[in-house]
Amino acid sequence: MIAIHPQYITDTAGKKLVVLPLNEFDILMNELEELEDIQLYDQAKKEDDGKRILFSDYLKARKAKNA
Repeated sequence: MIAIHPQYITDTAGKKLVVLPLNEFDILMNELEELEDIQLYDQAKKEDDGKRILFSDYLKARKAKNA
C-alpha cells in the first residue's frame, strides 16, 4: 500500500484542493501508468486472434502501403 500524506486546502473561490508532496505524487503517477499498461495488455490479449506474421512480411506490407 502506498503511504500518502495529503493536505487539504480551499482556494479563494471555495474550491477544495488536495496537495501532495512531490515524491508521493510521482509514486501515484507511476502506479497509474503501470495500471494503464496492465489494462492495455489485458485488452490486447482479449482481442488476440492468434494470427502471427513475420516482421519482415510486416515491413514489406508497410513499405508497399506507404509507396
